Amino acid sequence: MTITLVPINALRQHEQILNENLMRVQRDLVRDGMVKDPIIVDQRTMVILDGHHRYNALKRMGYKYVPVYLVDYSSDHIAVTAWRTGEHVTKAEVMRAGLTGHLMPAKTSRHVVPDRPHGVNVPLAVLKEKPHDDKFHLGPHR
Repeated sequence: MTITLVPINALRQHEQILNENLMRVQRDLVRDGMVKDPIIVDQRTMVILDGHHRYNALKRMGYKYVPVYLVDYSSDHIAVTAWRTGEHVTKAEVMRAGLTGHLMPAKTSRHVVPDRPHGVNVPLAVLKEKPHDDKFHLGPHR
């Protein structure tokens, strides 16, 4: 699994967002001048598993590319649970929402991704232009 830059318009949301979280994430991005954590994305469908607020903030700010950590969502190593007590969510429901555009409420799914990368620190300036190749690899995650 690698961290790479992909066109922001290639990604698909499966959840709605909370405006207050969007504003906070956008402020943090501007303050830091970089994306510290990649968006977690299913490699086959490009459905966002984690990072909806980062994705929306970057899109709203006009960035063309986004750093993603591509994963195999069919893997038994990746799990999904519900944020709210008493609710249940499945991988199939996440995929259906992402592929149809019938978004789940914000903070419905919580994904457990082993070895989730943190601290990639991609400068915002890198996300403005088309990389020299179709996928600018930031390198394998360890």
